[in-house]
Amino acid sequence: VQLQASGGGLVQAGDSLRLSCASSGRYVRDYGLGWFRQAPGKEREAVAGINFSGRYTTYADSVKGRFTISRDNAKNTIYLQMDSLKPDDTAVYYCAADMGGWGTLSESSYGYWGQGTLVTVSS
Repeated sequence: VQLQASGGGLVQAGDSLRLSCASSGRYVRDYGLGWFRQAPGKEREAVAGINFSGRYTTYADSVKGRFTISRDNAKNTIYLQMDSLKPDDTAVYYCAADMGGWGTLSESSYGYWGQGTLVTVSS
């Protein structure tokens, strides 16, 4: 499984940004997918997850109500719509695949990782 994240950039507080993660692999449509982030000097943390069908989603408390994860299985792509961005959202964002299909917030469930895309939110 290969994952390619894109869409990062420099925005101002309050702005919106949409990240994309294109995936490839024979069984990727059966996998849960998730977004994680790592801010400078901090550990990587979960942001959002989505199960294989897209029916179930889960979010970290810090982004609930502001971020929306979705997937398009026809395009093998997941998205992270980020609204009302804050400077604390500044981080490198990673997408990952969960072969178990659940797309939880548990990092240990994810066996495949893409490269990150940098999101910088200025105040």
